[in-house]
Amino acid sequence: MSATTEAVPQLAPVPRGGVVQSISDSLVIAKRNLIRMSRIPEMIIFGVIQPVMFVVLFTYVFGGSINIPGAPVGSSSAYKEFLMAGIFAQTVTFATAGAGAGIADDMHKGLIDRFRSLPMARGAVLTGRTLADVVQTAVTLAVLAVVALLVGWRTHENIGKVLGGFGLLLLLGYAFTWIGALIGLSVRTPEAATSGGLIWLFPLTFLSNAFVPVNGMPRFLQYVAEWNPFSATVSAARELFGNTIDGVPKSVTGAWPMEHPVWASLIWSVLIILLFRTLAVRKYRRADG
Repeated sequence: MSATTEAVPQLAPVPRGGVVQSISDSLVIAKRNLIRMSRIPEMIIFGVIQPVMFVVLFTYVFGGSINIPGAPVGSSSAYKEFLMAGIFAQTVTFATAGAGAGIADDMHKGLIDRFRSLPMARGAVLTGRTLADVVQTAVTLAVLAVVALLVGWRTHENIGKVLGGFGLLLLLGYAFTWIGALIGLSVRTPEAATSGGLIWLFPLTFLSNAFVPVNGMPRFLQYVAEWNPFSATVSAARELFGNTIDGVPKSVTGAWPMEHPVWASLIWSVLIILLFRTLAVRKYRRADG
């Protein structure tokens, strides 16, 4: 009596394409970071407190002292509408420090080495981290918008344009998280990443049109401010929110980004993402951990 065995055909797993795998892996990493953030609510709370303090301080302390051209002297309502796009933009860009510190912390704990040992897309770890950071930024931005409404800020355009303004702000924030990712991969400790992520943001945000009109700046600083990517997004948000003021010209130097702020904001953000994502992924592949 002979026994015969029949080979059971094994179904080979369907291979996923590079893009599909990268998206899937990125979403897994993003979910992991969002779960981690939800278990540490202090991260979100402290992230909200600082921009709220900026809103209150600039509105009630400086609002009556800063004169906006074309607006009544000491008009706090005009300054509120001028100010809020700048505060929103500053909030999304300051997420850079958190992104850098988070990645540096993962590097310090050896978590990045473990991810690199897994069969996953190389850029997924960083992409997932930056996606989680932009979700956290969106939550902060939503809370900040409510606070702004409470202190008297108003929009004067349809809901589509208003959402478009917030979309451009989040796109800028996402672009800057890639700068934070590169910083986090380039330093040895989370503390250094936090300092490195903030030290250049202050001149970037204050040498802009975020808090005061640029026509009061020295001429060479006007050029700097109006070609600043941060200024382009601030101007685009003001335009989409309907917060432009007749007495404030779009540009005092004739800079193209100020004349076409929406397009300039999109172009700047996409260029920053392409450049710093490329550099960050390359650094990630070469990092010693």
